[in-house]
Amino acid sequence: MAKSPEKPVQKLVCENRKARHRYELLDKVEAGLMLTGSEVKACRLGRANLSDSYAKASRGELFLLNCHIGPYPAAGPFQHEPLRSRKLLLHRLQLDRLEGKLSEKGLTLVPLRIYFNARGRAKVELALARGKKTHDRRQEIAERESRRQMDRARKRSPKRFSGD
Repeated sequence: MAKSPEKPVQKLVCENRKARHRYELLDKVEAGLMLTGSEVKACRLGRANLSDSYAKASRGELFLLNCHIGPYPAAGPFQHEPLRSRKLLLHRLQLDRLEGKLSEKGLTLVPLRIYFNARGRAKVELALARGKKTHDRRQEIAERESRRQMDRARKRSPKRFSGD
């Protein structure tokens, strides 16, 4: 009997939940994350934070800015700087395509999550995003609330049988 293909194991480090609320996500891409030794150890302990972070292209390279990776206690005097800019690793074609799209007005690259893939490599999932207006956010919240109310009403109503 053939074995079913198993999903690759991913260890989630941190997630940017506010990004889905603040932005309309258009396209997603996975990039490698260039880290120092103490940063890798701190990430494995879950000491990373993606709130208010973003990616920016400069001089033909892509960098992750404002990503906070806390200190690793056992590193001693060889600590890393928590808010330093970190280089993102992409194929040249992916980078060129993203730079072209980023030149459009109103688009930005927002990191959604940092994780370790099955091979133990640090990866960041980026999304090409457009900021939502306040009224769009309110409308989305209202739709979600109305869906919840309808689901509650369906659960409470008595079941009707078609065979009666």
